[in-house]
Amino acid sequence: MSQVYGLVPSEKVSRKSLQSENYAGGKLVAQDDLVLNRLKAHLGVFARAKESGVVSPDYTVLRPIGDISVKYCESLFKAPIYVGEFRRRTKGIVEGFWRLYTDDFYNVTALLPPREEQDQIVAYLRAQDAHIARFIKAKRELIKLLTEQKLRIIDHAVTRGLDPNVRLKPSGIEWLGEVPEHWEVKPLKRWVRINARTLSEKTDPDFEFRYVDIGSVKTGRLVKELEHIRFEAAPSRARRVLRRGDTIISTVRTYLRAIWYVDEDADDLIASTGFAVLTPGKGVEPEYLGYVIQSSSFVNRVTANSIGIAYPAIAETVLGRFLVALPSTVDEQQSIVAHIKSESTPLDDAITRAEEEIKLIREYRDRLIADVVTGQIDVRGWRPGPDDVASDEELAVLGDDETELREDELGDGGE
Repeated sequence: MSQVYGLVPSEKVSRKSLQSENYAGGKLVAQDDLVLNRLKAHLGVFARAKESGVVSPDYTVLRPIGDISVKYCESLFKAPIYVGEFRRRTKGIVEGFWRLYTDDFYNVTALLPPREEQDQIVAYLRAQDAHIARFIKAKRELIKLLTEQKLRIIDHAVTRGLDPNVRLKPSGIEWLGEVPEHWEVKPLKRWVRINARTLSEKTDPDFEFRYVDIGSVKTGRLVKELEHIRFEAAPSRARRVLRRGDTIISTVRTYLRAIWYVDEDADDLIASTGFAVLTPGKGVEPEYLGYVIQSSSFVNRVTANSIGIAYPAIAETVLGRFLVALPSTVDEQQSIVAHIKSESTPLDDAITRAEEEIKLIREYRDRLIADVVTGQIDVRGWRPGPDDVASDEELAVLGDDETELREDELGDGGE
């Protein structure tokens, strides 16, 4: 079950490790049943079953009694007032293993208007979603365009430098071509240390850190506020220790191009083992390395050498063998960094504004749903207009930036 996409048939999950090999003990679910993930009820993880099947034994399957709209209940139970109530009633010591037991769920009082009004609420919210989805889609397309413009600036600077008259030489790298003749070409592992620091299994259980998973990162930036989590409740993949000056690149689902340069002083940043952490060595300007790893030529080689179709990945040893061309002096690297930052700052500012607008419209949507399903906004007199219609495909944009399911959204607790 996904917090964003609801119940997802196992054949649509790309990670085989997230697919059950044995359905013994599973619970039967019929179309239009309401399914609760008991481990994530305090996050509002409820979903309407769009088809019949079998779900995890750790889920609770709820079937409506009488004339009740499951779509209405799905929205109702995700409202902040209900999520807070479910959180209050969960039991368990560690958050990752909190459970909302069925009897405790049954003790929560539900607001149920007449069926006709329930259907009106569902129709109204879907109509509003149509407008919100179009807004988000337009902002995402703008972000994509701005990101492409920034990458063109980076690509030229890290492959040709700043002197238009510089003499070039063959790099010996088929995918890179010629580079300035005074630049040095070495395997990446000669420029950096890979995965230099790892969180020990003996770490204090109460150690709290900010967790960087694959879904947190897009090319060159973080795309969501990092989750604070204690070591005791952390997934087993939360092990890569980050420091200022590191660059991380995803080695799983490499088509996502999740790359980030760590530009803050912190001792509480831990990344998933789905990343390779590159710590620059002597003679390498850290931020310049970050731009090189973001460049189209490098990323394209990573994706071309990844193994697997549904869940492509690349080994750190293969990554380390990639030849990389760098200016021979740190001074030149720093000059290129200053140029890139100067040229791309207006683009970065525009991307930040667009992301903030998406965040605000999502907050508005959450508030709107809560107000409508709890009767704060009366929609009984509302009538749909011609622009209030959207297909399920169009509404999918209301999910995360990635159409791919994040590994931490699935299963019944995870690692």
